[in-house]
Parts: sequence; structure tokens; C-alpha cells
Amino acid sequence: MKLIGITTDTAPSADAQPAAAPIAFAPQRPAVPAAADRAAQLNRDAVLSATPVRLLTMLYDRLLLDLGRAEQAQLAENWPAASDQLQHAQAILTELSGSLRLDVWDGADGLLALYTYVTNALVLANIHRDVARTREAIALLEPLRAAWHDAAAILPAQQAAQGTGALGIA
Repeated sequence: MKLIGITTDTAPSADAQPAAAPIAFAPQRPAVPAAADRAAQLNRDAVLSATPVRLLTMLYDRLLLDLGRAEQAQLAENWPAASDQLQHAQAILTELSGSLRLDVWDGADGLLALYTYVTNALVLANIHRDVARTREAIALLEPLRAAWHDAAAILPAQQAAQGTGALGIA
């Protein structure tokens, strides 16, 4: 008989009462090492204390990281992992789209159209398991990531600290 994961070799006797149902124990959450907690806290602090320009570059960095991971997962036919990465990339694109200030920057309409196109491409990449669409998104967004990093490097720190700047982001 098997009771709570313990197997006994003896068969129950004819007059034995049926065993009570095993007691279900809630699974224990695995302990997270203190170093991982500390790293997560440092990451949260970095995001919360980032200037808007730095936050933008951080979002682009994570976006391209997600797309690279999605591409690798697609190549390995690990569809659940690919889907998670593609969906996170879509969430970042939604955030980037929402942060555009169309009234401040002439190029905002074009950038919004690109974000919309890439978001739709990622939805299709996920549905059709299409690595070519993921690669297209990477090819479209990588130059933008580099350009935002270049722009952030030349933007005066004083302007970045004010909250909005010439880049047209909030």
C-alpha cells in the first residue's frame, strides 16, 4: 500500500479498515537565496531611480534581450519559453508606445507606427511559431536601441534630470 509517498511491503489483512486518505500538504516554496533577493532589490532600485532617458535605454535593452531569448527558444522549439519572451517584448512595446508624446516630437507618429508594426509581427511570430518575424523585429529595433543609447549619451545630465527632454519622452 502507498500512503503519503511511503510504500509498505505488507498486504492489508482481510479485517483491516481502509486507510484514511493521505493528508495533503501544501508544497513549500523553494528558498530563494539571499543573493537573488539582493539582486532583485538592486534591479528595482535601479529602475525606480533611473532618469526617464535611462529608463528608455533600459527598456530597449530588455526588449532586445527578450527578443534574443525568444529567437533562441524558437530555434530550440521551446514554444512556451518563446511565447513568454515574445509576450514580455510586446508588453515593453506597449509601454514604449504609451510613453510617446506625440505633441512634443515630430518623429513620434512614425515611431508609434513602427512599434505597432513590430507588436503585430511579434503576435504573429508567437501564433505561427515564426522565427523569421522575431528576427525581423530584432533587425528593426536594434538600430533604434543603439540610437537611443547614443542620444542619451549626448543629452546633458541637467536636461535628463528635469523629467522631460528633447527626446519627447515623459
